[in-house]
Amino acid sequence: MAYIASATFPNGWLNFELSVLRRLKFSSIALPFTGEPTFGMQLKRWNVRVASNDPMNWSFTKATALIENDAERLSGDELDTILDDAYIPRDRLDNPSLLRWFNETDAWWFDNVRFNAERLDAPYKRALALTLGMMVGDYVLSFGEKSRNLREPLSLSRVFTQFAESVPLPQNASLRSRATNQEVRTFVAERRHSDLLFLRLPVPIQLQPARANPLAWREEWLLGGDDFWEEFERARAGKLGSAVQSKQQYLDLVEDLLRTAAHLPAWAIAHTENGFITTDELVETISRVRKVDTIYTKDFSDLLGVRAAIVTA
Repeated sequence: MAYIASATFPNGWLNFELSVLRRLKFSSIALPFTGEPTFGMQLKRWNVRVASNDPMNWSFTKATALIENDAERLSGDELDTILDDAYIPRDRLDNPSLLRWFNETDAWWFDNVRFNAERLDAPYKRALALTLGMMVGDYVLSFGEKSRNLREPLSLSRVFTQFAESVPLPQNASLRSRATNQEVRTFVAERRHSDLLFLRLPVPIQLQPARANPLAWREEWLLGGDDFWEEFERARAGKLGSAVQSKQQYLDLVEDLLRTAAHLPAWAIAHTENGFITTDELVETISRVRKVDTIYTKDFSDLLGVRAAIVTA
């Protein structure tokens, strides 16, 4: 089993998580596996200080743009800079791995936009540009062979501009939020000023190379190629989120991370019960480190074939 990237859940799932957190008292939160930034963005609107982290660069980039960023937006001139000559081929693609995901015309667009984004001086504006680029890529890849004819005949630059007009405005909260791209255990160990740990446990999926994940294109686009995956797998080995051979090994990794988080006052641990680990087994593991307070559950069987649980301790 292996976890590649923090999952994106439907709104019902997000609402379940937020409804549980409304019952807890906290003013700051640590998110070891952030995934998509929607959850952290909502917490920031509640005036919660968010420490956002994810081992994946794509998640870190989005969190930098939409959680850590308090005020920066892209101006019209900056959008022009990002989209300048986006469809004009240069001598060669900087990132040939794009051809594994996109046709040649689209690959040139993504290669040039990535290159142009580096011309922006402000880190938050760069992160915003790259976030919009990922949104465009997800749009393109949402069309398969049978649905490609439904793709609107707009240039990707126009799609980019439309996303720029609709992306949520930066939330200027009184408490400063941060985004990091650390190994999860290191991130948890260094958190000293968070009231609550919200650990959305990685869902083990069928063992496969990380580069085979549908979101792998984001990482390859941001990192400029696909030659980093072997080192990525090696660095993640033996840590929560890496490949595991058994249920017990997975639970041992969870317990190890929770012991590292013993200094944090409160925990909320989100779990997806999909046949690999039961909620009872998770509760038993948590209980070895700290007394369990409450167990909240939500049945998503009709929609996703799984049950969600959040355990507070």
